[in-house]
Amino acid sequence: MRVEVVYALATAQDRVFLKLEAGAVARQAVEASGLIERHPELVAADRRLGIFGREVSPETPLRDGDRVEILRALAMHPNEARRRRVRRTRV
Repeated sequence: MRVEVVYALATAQDRVFLKLEAGAVARQAVEASGLIERHPELVAADRRLGIFGREVSPETPLRDGDRVEILRALAMHPNEARRRRVRRTRV
């Protein structure tokens, strides 16, 4: 089966396309992608994974065509970001 593994940074994204055996899980796709070696910050971080934007367990089975995403922590809560944008427009 073919899957894509993505790590999105603030300015760019690193994508890897892989062929895996049937029955592979999200964790295996990330390990096989080589993204952990290219991005040292992922080693220490508590990695959260998603498939097409929905958070999943690392042991979630993959299907052909899945897009596995390595999720980053939010810089700030979305509600706080909205409050700051509103404050800037009111001033």
